[in-house]
Amino acid sequence: MSGRPAPSRRTVLRSAAATPVVGLGLAACSPGDDGAAPARPTAPVDLGADGEVAKGATKLFPDGNVVVSRAADGSLKAFSTVCTHAGCPIKKLEGTKLVCNCHGSEFDARTGEVLHAPATAPLIELPVEVKQGRIVASPGT
Repeated sequence: MSGRPAPSRRTVLRSAAATPVVGLGLAACSPGDDGAAPARPTAPVDLGADGEVAKGATKLFPDGNVVVSRAADGSLKAFSTVCTHAGCPIKKLEGTKLVCNCHGSEFDARTGEVLHAPATAPLIELPVEVKQGRIVASPGT
């Protein structure tokens, strides 16, 4: 026998009661097949007419999980709006700040950079171009 005392009945019961709660917490913060969005589109996404994003503006396309911004020179940038923390689709744009409602991560919609944790990795940049007058984001590599 080891020199350690056996745990009390109370300790064993507390541990057993806490196990399911801890498991739920870990599951809630992990991406998976439970509704987490794919990090990038699987095919090109038609986001609408070229005029939908004016110079200097940013627009969220929640159905495509994409945000697009147009610089003053007319160039476009697009990012996946799937949070890099836990895979939640981001549905809130405040000015140029994307806010994830799952855990509060915030990102700059023009650069993809993290503004507020818990996310630590930037959003995935997506290739974007205008094809036949339509803004199209692609999966990229």
